Amino acid sequence: MDSIEIATLSIVALLGLIGLKVPIGVALIVVSFVGIWVSTSMGAAWGLTRAVPFNFVAKWEFSAVPMFLLMGYIASNAGLTTAMFTAMRLLLNRLPGGLACATVGASSMFAAASGSSIATSAAMARIAIPEMSRAKYDLSLSTGSVASAGTLGSMIPPSIAMVIYGVFTDTSIGKLFIAGVIPGLLSALMFVVMIVIRVRLKPSLAPREHVARVWSPELKAALKEIWPLPTLILCVLGGIFAGLMTPTEAGAVGAFVAILITLYRGVFSIALMRGALRDAAIGTSTIFLIAIGASMFTAYMGLSGLPATVSQGLLDTVESPITLILIIAAVCLIGGMFLDSIGLMLLTLPFFIPVLQGADIDFIWFGIIMVKLLEIGLITPPVGLNCYVIQSAMGKSVPLSTVFRGAGWFVATDLVTLSLLISFPILALWLPGLMG
Repeated sequence: MDSIEIATLSIVALLGLIGLKVPIGVALIVVSFVGIWVSTSMGAAWGLTRAVPFNFVAKWEFSAVPMFLLMGYIASNAGLTTAMFTAMRLLLNRLPGGLACATVGASSMFAAASGSSIATSAAMARIAIPEMSRAKYDLSLSTGSVASAGTLGSMIPPSIAMVIYGVFTDTSIGKLFIAGVIPGLLSALMFVVMIVIRVRLKPSLAPREHVARVWSPELKAALKEIWPLPTLILCVLGGIFAGLMTPTEAGAVGAFVAILITLYRGVFSIALMRGALRDAAIGTSTIFLIAIGASMFTAYMGLSGLPATVSQGLLDTVESPITLILIIAAVCLIGGMFLDSIGLMLLTLPFFIPVLQGADIDFIWFGIIMVKLLEIGLITPPVGLNCYVIQSAMGKSVPLSTVFRGAGWFVATDLVTLSLLISFPILALWLPGLMG
């Protein structure tokens, strides 16, 4: 067999291992090792295994991942999201489905302080779902809104997914961050519009609450307590966009500012830090294992020549860049049903990058499209990770099918948003263009 045939069989073996519930990082490493061994020699396989993990993880840009995760877990464990949800609830309670809309708004703010969809969903589940349950909201609407709003953590900067994408594609992480602002806000707005329309058409989904006057004492008190999240956002994103620090440095600054905020508010404790450090270490280890496996897989695929062959075949048969994007979107939407978001991105990028280069597609724009596709994958069955996070947070009281049913409306909304981002690249490219 030639290298192309061996690489094709390796992909089949990889999908088989994933289907057998082998962790995707482990599966990528095993398949890459065996593939290089069969294609070349045992010495080459061992050489790749020794060199790639160190060279890859040693990249300076990757130090942003544990820092952003630590910042998010500190904010979550310290309860910095509670006041934001309260303020959003009071500001949006005049809208049909006001609590669900408030969940989307608060998640958008917390996403900008965490960079993690899972952290955002887990934090909001403990706050928003009990509130909506007390208000007699339909369970599928309440759980679906929290699971789906949590996906905004992948788009609204700072984003862990964007950091990893930027490293793998050699794309400016700072420009990716600013490119995600308008698509992230658009996604949140589309969620709110969908909720309002659904509840207007079917009021039983979300009974109307007592509407307090606009500037009630309760709202004024809540607004005084929301400063921690805007402060974190200003320190991180403001520093990046002003050119005062790199995204990597901003992650460390954000984690440090989060600690200072907990000290100032009097909620700092050893237990809080221990929990945040443990969660950040687990999250970082999981991401890095997948990233190392993906890096080995990318190297193996490059040696085999399969991505170049696939890329040339697509470029020869498909002339329109939009058609290429739609084909890639279909692949990611199907893959997102079965793979976690980071794993899906790293598994497919070795094949997508040559295609994008050959079609002269902007990597910033495609990065936003890719992140939106990953967001959709987080709430699509059977492996919609955010839905499992919600179900786990609420215990056995919430069936998983209920969460997926509620998230289905948000998947449909995300597909509309995706269509807008594909049709109007300026939505993603306008702000980065201002940076020069």
